[in-house]
Amino acid sequence: MGFLNADIHQPVLLKEAMAMLRVVSGSVYMDGTFGLGGHTREILKRSAPSGKVIAFEWDEKAIEHGLKNSGDFAGRLIVVRRNFAEIDLGLIEAGHTKVEGILIDIGCSSLQLDRGQRGFSFQQDEYLDMRMDQRREITAAHIIATAKKQELADIFYYYGEETQSRRIADLIIEERKKAEVQTSGQLADLVAKAIPRKYHPAKIHVATRVFQALRIAVNEELANLSMILEKGAEHLVAGGRFCVIAFHSLEDRIVKRKFAANENLAVITKKPIVPAAREKKANPRSRSARMRVAERLA
Repeated sequence: MGFLNADIHQPVLLKEAMAMLRVVSGSVYMDGTFGLGGHTREILKRSAPSGKVIAFEWDEKAIEHGLKNSGDFAGRLIVVRRNFAEIDLGLIEAGHTKVEGILIDIGCSSLQLDRGQRGFSFQQDEYLDMRMDQRREITAAHIIATAKKQELADIFYYYGEETQSRRIADLIIEERKKAEVQTSGQLADLVAKAIPRKYHPAKIHVATRVFQALRIAVNEELANLSMILEKGAEHLVAGGRFCVIAFHSLEDRIVKRKFAANENLAVITKKPIVPAAREKKANPRSRSARMRVAERLA
């Protein structure tokens, strides 16, 4: 997603996404991850005076901030509080079945990482919630407290690509016999303790992959991503573009595979589009972004 810096929202790959979507006046677009509203705002500007955006977002706090950032577009913005996987129902609720373009921007915003107070980040010691939608029942703390050793190891390995997953799971199981592990600080300390110093990554915090894995598990992110990639083409007009921005190789591989396998789509990007050096410098969190684009066939 985009990120906040000094209270200014910086949507990732903004120019590139607009160019690939080929935004024109009067058309209807779907922003599958409204977030803080940066991509939506730009689509609305470029599709003036009568273009519309149907924005999906399941984080209530993100919707509040996103509406503030998006400005007043005189009824041209329709926000649907659903995950993008629910595209069928969401578009019907918004009064449309087809759109000229779909943009999906996977991941967390700075609102969630830095200000969400829901345990998405290890920068502050917060309760391990990690639910993007507070209506969901299972929290990260619940998974840490109840999952079996092998289940924890599998989550860390398959969703976070953490090679030290078994060591981490072992220590969590031992620790929770003594006391509950309920905060992001506790978990980050356990991960750092479980992984031998020589295996600590040089460029990211040692707990990064574990936190990513838990977030994906709590929110069923990979299942939702697969669903939108399978359903999205059905809701595009002929020639409509499907743009997906991912931040992890795990997600990017799913996008690449699903686009290639869909007989209703033609892949536009043989290699993913990545941020220019200037954007990476201005917004360091954009450095891992990669965008793939496909087009709906007639």
